[in-house]
Amino acid sequence: MGIQKPGLYGITHSNRDFTQADTWGKNQFNSAFPVGLTNFLTSKNLENVYIYLDENLKVKHGKISAEKLYGINPTSDDLFFSFESQYTPYQQLIIGSLPRVDLVTQSRSNGQALRPIEIKLTALPDNSTCNLSEEYYCCEIVIRPDTIVYLACSIAEAFKDNREQLSQLFGNKFDEISDWTDGSAVWALIPDMIITIDKIILSVLDKQEPILLQPIWKTNGKSPKLSDNCLDVFVWSNFAFTQLFVDVARGELRENNRITRQIRTIIWLFRMLFDFAKQGQINHHKIIDELSYNTKNDKAFAVSGRITYRYMACDELAVPRIEKKDIQEIILGGGQNLLSPERRFDAIIFNSPELFN
Repeated sequence: MGIQKPGLYGITHSNRDFTQADTWGKNQFNSAFPVGLTNFLTSKNLENVYIYLDENLKVKHGKISAEKLYGINPTSDDLFFSFESQYTPYQQLIIGSLPRVDLVTQSRSNGQALRPIEIKLTALPDNSTCNLSEEYYCCEIVIRPDTIVYLACSIAEAFKDNREQLSQLFGNKFDEISDWTDGSAVWALIPDMIITIDKIILSVLDKQEPILLQPIWKTNGKSPKLSDNCLDVFVWSNFAFTQLFVDVARGELRENNRITRQIRTIIWLFRMLFDFAKQGQINHHKIIDELSYNTKNDKAFAVSGRITYRYMACDELAVPRIEKKDIQEIILGGGQNLLSPERRFDAIIFNSPELFN
């Protein structure tokens, strides 16, 4: 048997060369390691925790296989992992260039794009939960504006052949907004926007699909030591993910009278779908640039572990199913030696050679 080359479990065909050190940089590692972890879970006959929405707009847990997530069997030789790529089927929904998403799964035989997947590798506990008792640990999630574009496209896609139905769900109440950049003009209609988004989602609930892959890595409290049971994978559906910021915004509307990041994200999503209903395309660059409401656009929003806990709490969060001794079966061929640690997780692996004995 030859010497094994650096790589990650189950990533056979991809647009990254894992024998090269620059492929193990912070951002690349944070999107590639979760795929290796998901593949490894599958090899253990385990499925990912699926966070989805039910018909009462309640966030529920189920399980989702890697095959459902990728749109193809994870062991298929036809599977190609295209990192940092555009999901080309959405191009027709967009004016201008489509942003890139962390991962597009593709069929090697015909080049067909199968799924767009945003990836968030998150630390457990985060700053907001590390001083709580262990059963209340949870993770911060930081979301990019591009993720909201993909969320809007995933919903618009469900109405591609029936924009009339989408227009009817909006009604004509929102036609009276003459200047969308004026926060005070938009403010009074935000509760109606939330009601409308909920109605839109419920009307296509059967088209719910995975959008966000969120692996967790757990340490012993604030320490840089991995817990014995330290890794697991959560997958958010597009509609459950929408509730994450809609729920926060509902609370913020009651407490203050300014446009927070979460409230702004609702306006972005609403306007993207509103324009799609009217014109059949989404000018996401214009919407995100012009509707900033004096808040920087570097991120759409962030939610702390104290908020995500109520959506993520489950046995797998309390005791992740993959142990630290398994990491040597996910990172292969000495790949850990190519890490250039900048963040806590890759730094911990880099500084824990005993994991690979």
